[in-house]
Amino acid sequence: MGRNLQPRERLRPVDLAREHGLSTQAVRNYEADGILPAAERGPQGYRTYTPLHAQALRVFLALVPGHGHATATSIMRAVNQDAVEEALRLIDESHVQLLDDRRTLQDVAAAIRDLEPVAQERGEMFVGPLARKLGVRPATLREWERAGLLRPGRDPKTGYRVYSAADVRDAKLTHQLRRGGYLLERIAPVLDQVRSAGGIVPLESALRDWHSRLSARGRALLSGAAALESYLDVALLRQ
Repeated sequence: MGRNLQPRERLRPVDLAREHGLSTQAVRNYEADGILPAAERGPQGYRTYTPLHAQALRVFLALVPGHGHATATSIMRAVNQDAVEEALRLIDESHVQLLDDRRTLQDVAAAIRDLEPVAQERGEMFVGPLARKLGVRPATLREWERAGLLRPGRDPKTGYRVYSAADVRDAKLTHQLRRGGYLLERIAPVLDQVRSAGGIVPLESALRDWHSRLSARGRALLSGAAALESYLDVALLRQ
């Protein structure tokens, strides 16, 4: 956690910056943003910091990996303004988001386990031929489009819906998942992940990476919470 600082020790911006490889301007910006408590000013108008400021900076940097820069800033600003309940609410929201992301990951992983191989399509299709290929009504394809599952283009001459090879793939996946009992709102994140990964096979690797990132985020939230708890103990004692 850095150097053992004496309670009355006075620090310069460069002292805080050097520990973390930051610029002195970054430290001043953090103070201006409320991440650090307001610094005292010396006779010449220069900022002087204390061990509390050094600890605040360490806490902020510990919060960023789990919460992101914006939320970590809001948490520190709330704490430094004595709005601890607001800081705790923000922390709760990050945990809720992580839980939602875990549930989405579980849904996507379960969904692709149920999928049959989808042949690579070539060329484009209109709504009628695609509906016949899947054995559904054209109205069903339009319903999936309204739900955001399909994103067909339009023929520039006729204005008819045109489904690219990727659209046909997504329609096939949607059809499979619907037959498996998946609700439309549960299918949307599956298709989002398939699109971003570039297909089912790359998605399987992406899911492993996604799981690792969520685990790392969970541990980062724990580390940030431990650092913040220590800071709260010191900050509240000095009020």
